[in-house]
Amino acid sequence: MEGWLIWILLAPLLGFLINVFTGSRIGRRGVGLIACGAVAVSFLLSVGAFRALLAAGEGGVLTQRLYTWIKAGALSVDFTLRVDPLSGLMILVVTGVGLLIHIYSVGYMAKDPGYARYFAYLNLFTFSMLLLVLGSNLLLLFVGWEGVGLCSYLLIGFWFERKSAARAGKKAFIVNRIGDFGFIVGLSLLFWSLGRSGVWTLDFTTIAANMEKLGPETITAIALLLFVGAVGKSAQIPLYVWLPDAMEGPTP
Repeated sequence: MEGWLIWILLAPLLGFLINVFTGSRIGRRGVGLIACGAVAVSFLLSVGAFRALLAAGEGGVLTQRLYTWIKAGALSVDFTLRVDPLSGLMILVVTGVGLLIHIYSVGYMAKDPGYARYFAYLNLFTFSMLLLVLGSNLLLLFVGWEGVGLCSYLLIGFWFERKSAARAGKKAFIVNRIGDFGFIVGLSLLFWSLGRSGVWTLDFTTIAANMEKLGPETITAIALLLFVGAVGKSAQIPLYVWLPDAMEGPTP
């Protein structure tokens, strides 16, 4: 049990909240320091988590269970953070690259009147990506996934006073919902199929341990539906049409 893992997630969320509620009063310097500092804290903690994984050796996993979110019959969904070798590497990428983007944005957006709003969105984006990566179950993954989609919409339509930017934001939002439909159906099919075999769970570890209970056709269908979601989010053919219009937003 690693009690500090939550701060990897909370640091950018706190940066978002501070800049939302006080950004107009603390000035541009304060906004930049809070936004960059929040992601820097998250990055340093991510480095610590990765080092702890290396020290734990092969098969090492860090977890922090916060509370039981949903309890319904045989189904129990915990708000638990999990760092394994894959997610440990990904949080380094998210926070490391995110920190560089935040630092570059201090100069890139220096004269923009929406300075505080931009950094609030960027902190929220980082939080959503970290929730997607650190969540130990499908529900947390989905919340983070949709948070990333929301932040993409907000940033693409950042200069919403321009009609072209507003249209670009809506286009990205709608096309991503097409991909997300496949993603939701895939998650639902996975949950329902395991439930029929007597395993009502959303937890990744339990799902992995019971995949042999599903037939190859079911597994293929689930994989393809989840792939549709990934295609939409990463702007692959044929759900790439929103990507050129994304240049209407800030591109640090």
